[in-house]
Amino acid sequence: MTFAAALPGKPREGAIGGPATARAVCVLASNPSAMTLDGTNTWIVSEPDSDLAVVIDPGPLDDTHLRAVIATAESAGKRVALTLLSHGHPDHSDGAGRFAELTGTSVRALDPALRLGGEGLGVGDVITTGGLELHVLSTPGHTADSLCFHLPADRAVLTGDTVLGRGTTVVAHPDGRLGDYLDSLRRLRSLAVDEDVVTVLPGHGPVLDDARGAIEYYLAHRAKRLAQVETAVENGHGTPEEVVAHVYADVDRSLWPAAELSVRAQLDYLGEHGLI
Repeated sequence: MTFAAALPGKPREGAIGGPATARAVCVLASNPSAMTLDGTNTWIVSEPDSDLAVVIDPGPLDDTHLRAVIATAESAGKRVALTLLSHGHPDHSDGAGRFAELTGTSVRALDPALRLGGEGLGVGDVITTGGLELHVLSTPGHTADSLCFHLPADRAVLTGDTVLGRGTTVVAHPDGRLGDYLDSLRRLRSLAVDEDVVTVLPGHGPVLDDARGAIEYYLAHRAKRLAQVETAVENGHGTPEEVVAHVYADVDRSLWPAAELSVRAQLDYLGEHGLI
């Protein structure tokens, strides 16, 4: 067993980018950071025998990256026919307008403010461009507008920032809500069990080859953190900043501002449920 195979979700080894499944290819943006990991994963999804492709999350406003996405599709004999957004965070969506100009495509998103030249996305929608079957899933929590996309032919789910290829996801308070996020993780776990989804194609980090394992790890991690926050409050740590310093003492301080967003979401959740 390799080291990677022993980690939650069995992250795939090797460089990030390139073909991930029969229908999904990743183009990695050059925007690495503590929050974006190796960078944003832009996904090109298409039927193998089709000349049309769908792009999910064109990424930051970086012409070099956007043109690389187009070139990758064209090198496989495909034309980008539609652009989708998993959510509105800038590292996923800022390049969407320029990408639409370069490809002549519409941009579909849950948030009306992010749509360009076409209809939105709703729960239960099925994308059928070029014979593709891509199911739209509502998965709020990281943000209110977060979506995932189920690719049944590859037994895969594209998760945006709802599940990452490495580490765990910030619940971006106040837009993100912990109760919603837990419900979304349970929805994804049911998808893994009921639809035999095995592969996670995340918005950041490596592909995961054990979808159920990754999601169950996320649920366990959230339960553990929630208990730690509850205990911290009981022990007199009264502000979000104090809770972060206590609960996340072993985490790089550069990540504390993001951790504080999750702590605020956890405190709201505990308050709503009468636990603090």
